[in-house]
Amino acid sequence: MRSILPVILVLLLVNSVPASDRVADRTPDQAVAGLKVNDALQVQLIASEPMLLSPSNIDVDHLGRVWVCEVVNYRHFANKNNPAREEGDRIVVLEDTNGDGVMDKQTTFYQGRDIDSAHGVCVLGNRVIVSVGDNVINMYDDDGDLKADRKEVMFGGIKGTQHDHGIHSFTFGPDGRLYFNFGNSGNELHTPDGKLVVDIAGNEVIARRQPYQEGMAFRCELDGSRVDTLGWNFRNNWELCVDSFGTIWQSDNDDDGNRGVRINFVMEYGNYGYKDEFTGAGWRTPRTGWEKEIPQRHWHLNDPGVVPNMLQTGAGSPTGILIYEGSLLADPFRNQLIHCDAGPNVVRSYEVSQAGAGYKADINDILTAATDQWFRPSDVCVAPDGSLIVADWYDPGVGGHRQGDIQRGRLFRVAPKDSPYTVPKVDLSTIDGAAVGLLSPNVATRYLAFETLHKAGTNAEAALLKIYQDNPNPRFKARALWLLGQIDGLTSKYVDRATSEQDADLRITGLRLARRMNANVAGVVERLREDESVKVRRECLVALRHLPADVKAPLWADLAAHMPSHDRWYLEALGIAAGSDWDACLTAFFGGDKDLSPELAASVIWRSRGTNSADKIVALIKQLASAKTEGGADHMLLFFRALDFQPKDKVAASVGSLLAQPFLTSLPKDTSPVIVAETLQRLGTSDFSANPDAKAALENALTDLAGTSQAIQLIEQFKLTDRYPELLTLAQDNPNAQIGVEAVRALLRNKQWNLLSTALRSEDLKSATATAQVLGNSLESSIAGIMMGIVKDAGVDLDVRRECVRACGKVAYASRELAKVIEAKQLDPGLLQAAAAAMHGASSRGTREIADRLFPRPPAKEGKPLPPLSALVKQTGDVKNGRLIFNTTGTCHKCHVVNKVGRELGPDLSEIGSKLSRQAMFESILYPSAGISHNYEAYSVVLASGTVVNGLITSRTDDSITVKGDDAIVRTFAMDDVDEVVKQKISLMPADLTKIMTVQEVVDVVDYLQTLKKK
Repeated sequence: MRSILPVILVLLLVNSVPASDRVADRTPDQAVAGLKVNDALQVQLIASEPMLLSPSNIDVDHLGRVWVCEVVNYRHFANKNNPAREEGDRIVVLEDTNGDGVMDKQTTFYQGRDIDSAHGVCVLGNRVIVSVGDNVINMYDDDGDLKADRKEVMFGGIKGTQHDHGIHSFTFGPDGRLYFNFGNSGNELHTPDGKLVVDIAGNEVIARRQPYQEGMAFRCELDGSRVDTLGWNFRNNWELCVDSFGTIWQSDNDDDGNRGVRINFVMEYGNYGYKDEFTGAGWRTPRTGWEKEIPQRHWHLNDPGVVPNMLQTGAGSPTGILIYEGSLLADPFRNQLIHCDAGPNVVRSYEVSQAGAGYKADINDILTAATDQWFRPSDVCVAPDGSLIVADWYDPGVGGHRQGDIQRGRLFRVAPKDSPYTVPKVDLSTIDGAAVGLLSPNVATRYLAFETLHKAGTNAEAALLKIYQDNPNPRFKARALWLLGQIDGLTSKYVDRATSEQDADLRITGLRLARRMNANVAGVVERLREDESVKVRRECLVALRHLPADVKAPLWADLAAHMPSHDRWYLEALGIAAGSDWDACLTAFFGGDKDLSPELAASVIWRSRGTNSADKIVALIKQLASAKTEGGADHMLLFFRALDFQPKDKVAASVGSLLAQPFLTSLPKDTSPVIVAETLQRLGTSDFSANPDAKAALENALTDLAGTSQAIQLIEQFKLTDRYPELLTLAQDNPNAQIGVEAVRALLRNKQWNLLSTALRSEDLKSATATAQVLGNSLESSIAGIMMGIVKDAGVDLDVRRECVRACGKVAYASRELAKVIEAKQLDPGLLQAAAAAMHGASSRGTREIADRLFPRPPAKEGKPLPPLSALVKQTGDVKNGRLIFNTTGTCHKCHVVNKVGRELGPDLSEIGSKLSRQAMFESILYPSAGISHNYEAYSVVLASGTVVNGLITSRTDDSITVKGDDAIVRTFAMDDVDEVVKQKISLMPADLTKIMTVQEVVDVVDYLQTLKKK
């Protein structure tokens, strides 16, 4: 009988929605009643269906009109229950023509199949930038009738078409440039003529770890030229925003179910850690010194070269984000980030404060779902009067490529009480009017003001200087500064003035202005290198990134000497600055007469990538191993991890000294085995043979590490044939566990046929049966011959042969051979039932088809059709029985953890009641393939041998692929042995759940799951 575990796995991944809701009235009349707004604010419904449907993204122009991306056709190929909009999706413009604060006019700006599922709209005067599919399209309204008159491609070749991990929206920055991003399906960026974009660093913009991978953030000139890749290695960075000082902020989604959604301060040119920097391995791949908590482990935060997260917000589906620089909203929302998270149905403010060279933030809720869990805030923008406009996708679920409702969509206005919607009248075509418009909280207004003032050049200096000198708001000063510094001949004047300001953010803006204009950046850094503000010094380091090594190194060394204690932000800024010039930077750092503290020197060495860094890291490991300080062992592991970012030949040549017997014997008893194991893993075979201490150290380590993955790796790495029987025993003792599979696969890779055959014919039937089990769980094609030999051997115990039959069903060649024996009626009758189960569960489709003919399936459990979904949602379940079914009949606990009990194949369900609506749960159970979350799609990995391995890909590098099967066992295969990797169109979970559960039991399980809420 098939487990329902994959059902719950995908059930949880398909949607990200909060708890139980049984709202009967989903009409717009009840929209506000279903929400809770912050006490200082009020919420008003300003537009709803049918004026707009399923809004994915919005923008508000200088006249207060709301531009909406509708995504009715979002992934229609996977949501075929929804009717298609044959005319294509739309960009619509909504207006309030009578001044009552409610949108009463709708205009279709553009409609067509070429903008199906657009995920971004940015309004810049008569130009509208639409982010959709594999393109970024400029559309122009030449005659002012709110209709697109022409369009042109600005960027193309982007992957992730009809995928929310693809291209996202653009925004206008205070420096006069465009900022945008794409998620980890975007992959690459092309010019309109199809060529890969080469950015200003000289790198092709493509995800192949040279150096870019996964999601990326960018800026460019208004015409799309001079692309600058600002950050990479995000997962699904939905949207970014830029404050008046030029600081970039962004949200990023985790692999669903890992409570790792994050908010990033995007320190330019940083790696943000979703995948391993060099190998591309996923966060689940074990690594030395990884974090204890999965939300931190998820982002490789223990790796040197990964920029920290400003804030982690738990589970969610993050969407639109902005920086609020208006005055209508008061503290704690003013000058803070405002962000939508459609998963937990919330619009939040993040109150940002400095934390060393970086930032931290506190959360303040603005708008949340009170009773209506279909509230899905997809975007938030600031209107010209400073109020917030929130788009509501309004759907039973979110994420996982699933759209349950295409007939609804809402817009809300959030503002202080008794503040009606108004649009300030400003003449943005004049210098004086544009100077007023530049101070607007609305980005579209600021764009028009910027353009007028920029074109005016020196004629605008007086108006801008008045803002810069007289306005007390440093953000307004910064906006004026960006323009003053771009007037011909005045750049140096205003850079000098800004970098002498009392306000640290203005000094930073001055430095960024110098970079923007390429105006003596080194000279500016020279003046600021000893600045009292650590964040100014951080920006000095970022500014060094692209300077020549001989100019960079002495400035870098001075800045490094001023690093605050334990400041990871600053340390990563040092790494960003050093770039490919580590040798020059380290020589300048260690070569002077600076009084460097041991802690500072060690931190720099840990982060470094110099020619001799491996030697220095090993020296520090020795110090940490010998010291008896608290936390020394953890620090030692971090330095071992740092070795993984150095050239392998350098590491192998350096680590051998750690195996010297006098050194090892001097260490605490529990330290020596760790040193040996970590060292041997990084030692090449030739280096091992040449090191007289290595063999003795290896023998001692294997004794101390017996029964661990490290021991298996060492035995295989050094071909210790006398230890192979130990691996067999480990496999037999743990046939269904990760460690047992690792052990037997090591034996198979080393062709230990005689050892395994003898074990299968052992008189110890328990050991023989366990051997067959673990061989089947290996999924190695090489087991076919040995398995079929046992199946046909009547002299072998029937239970052992039965287990071999089950094993055959898991491997393509063996399952086909088994089918031939069955069809020829040559199989022992005592094995037929085992064969039926094995054949039905085979990975080979052809084998399953034979099984359907030879062994017809039994009828469904209740033998009657399901009631409609609408009726199911209204049924009441028994929570107590649901818990029982979850842990027994449903066997859900075998793949999911609830409050630390269960097995971690799918996501932790301890808080699932705060994520899924009741309807979304039923939809996911009954239509499991309607929507599958990104990174949880099922794959079939077809090996050269013909074996098909089904499961979730947890890691993929150039050399290997790692698959986590529905048995929760992780297996890694060399890419040389892989013929094909095929993404499945259906989910891992079965679509026939009711064959093992009654309808009432399904209802009971759903109600039980909804009690599992965030505490």
